[in-house]
Amino acid sequence: MSQITLDPSKTEEHHHEKPLSWRRYFSFSTDHKVIGIQYIVTAFFFFLVAGILAMIMRGELITPEPDLLDRTVYNAMFTMHGTIMLFSWTFPVLLGFSNYLVPLMIGARDMAFPRLNAVAFWMVPVFSILFIISFLVPGGPAQAGWWSYPPVSIQNPSGQLFNGEFIWLLAVAISGVSSIMGGVNFVTTIVKMRCPGMGWFKMPAFVWTVFAAQIIQLFGLPALTAGAVMLLFDLSVGTSFFDPSQGGNPVLFQHFFWFYSHPAVYVMILPVFGIFSEIFPVYARKPLFGYKIVAISSLIITALSAVVWVHHMFVSGTPGWMRILFMFSTMLISVPTGIKVFAWVGTIWDGKLRLDTPMLFALGGLINFVFAGITGIMLSSVPIDIHVNNTYFVVGHFHYVIYGAIVFGLYAAIYHWFPKMTGKMYYEGLGKLHFWLTFIGTTLNFFPMHPLGLMGMPRRVASYDPEFAFWNVIASVGGFILGMSTLPFIVNMIASWISGKDAPDNPWRAIGLEWLVSSPPDVENFEELPIVIAEPYGYGKSEPLTENMGG
Repeated sequence: MSQITLDPSKTEEHHHEKPLSWRRYFSFSTDHKVIGIQYIVTAFFFFLVAGILAMIMRGELITPEPDLLDRTVYNAMFTMHGTIMLFSWTFPVLLGFSNYLVPLMIGARDMAFPRLNAVAFWMVPVFSILFIISFLVPGGPAQAGWWSYPPVSIQNPSGQLFNGEFIWLLAVAISGVSSIMGGVNFVTTIVKMRCPGMGWFKMPAFVWTVFAAQIIQLFGLPALTAGAVMLLFDLSVGTSFFDPSQGGNPVLFQHFFWFYSHPAVYVMILPVFGIFSEIFPVYARKPLFGYKIVAISSLIITALSAVVWVHHMFVSGTPGWMRILFMFSTMLISVPTGIKVFAWVGTIWDGKLRLDTPMLFALGGLINFVFAGITGIMLSSVPIDIHVNNTYFVVGHFHYVIYGAIVFGLYAAIYHWFPKMTGKMYYEGLGKLHFWLTFIGTTLNFFPMHPLGLMGMPRRVASYDPEFAFWNVIASVGGFILGMSTLPFIVNMIASWISGKDAPDNPWRAIGLEWLVSSPPDVENFEELPIVIAEPYGYGKSEPLTENMGG
């Protein structure tokens, strides 16, 4: 059984410090919990900004004619939507949950480098504001897409040095530095700061996935950051790394970009896998099926993620032997991913399911991820990938991963750990309304992109042939529903945090060190560091999840 021991004398005297003023969330705090919430709230603000841009684009695409936006503005808005969603929402919000939960889950009082942690966060609003400036700058907005492929990205029709593309590339470089700092901090914390008795196979599944994801950051992200700096030099000081007119090689940038940017999908999805692995056992009242295999599969994904990037370049003059090699490696990575899916199904199977809001979002995310995995296997095949390259089929697949799986997992995590973070219970009715609006909106918005892509509709266009109108209308309606779905969520979070019912320390009867501390936790988390004496997820099918925990 999963047991955790604390010093009994200290436990009886345990007191909860009064939470500090809300002003601490606007300060240079080194408390990992404050930084975690700073990440989450800041990222959600930019999520709303990028979502508004998405609804404007869907408003343009509801008719075949470009009657809402100029094509240049549409391209710039397309670039901003993708950029902010990835760099200012998905990565930061995942870092927020990782910051908040990892020290609590491993029995540490803080991250290994608290000041570095704070600096990494405060770079987020800096580069995010720079992204927005790059859209508004008079010299012309960045409109080369979030891929920013040369030679398009190194053209400078305005002749101004500090144009939109320059500012955009500068922001990407700052983002890379921030994330590398975070990767160093997380890997060091997990390796060096686990509490006594917590061996590698006693770590929670979420910690395993964060560890695996941050290893990818450390090995892959320097490539993208270096590529962005080299592109910045080509644009500003006249170098010719990627300029074909000066002997440069634009395909080289694609290698720099995709060497990190495909593994980046695993950087985003791996912590969500960890969230699923934490939530399914709690709401199914069963142990996580195959815990050790689930943990090891995260590291296998990390290793294989380094050899899949070229499948994005099948139409870039890639040699035939390389196409076959990377088709095989891309298909192979579905094996450790599939292991996780089978483990979650095994956990849910024959369980005593509680369909609370976190479980609904986790189940919805699992369904969406399975669909995204099927289309991902299709895209790994060379003939299919060439046929649907740069069509809406790829856009649909990508959004099923990013929104259908990752955002659903993030919402599940917000609801699940909201009582721990705030000391308040959310409103269940609003939570379920939020889920159904989100699930319906996601399906209507992103599923039609697959038939559109198979019919040949290209991505990144403001106008299209009228034969594509039917599916675009459905997708736009879904996009508007998806935008509306955030309203009950915002109301729920604000109202619950201000006047919600006080939450007990462990409202879900869950296993994990984070549920042994107060809600919200004290400044230093634990008065006495816990001692782990058994593996996690070891509770019986019919037992309350906390009965076998000491302290």
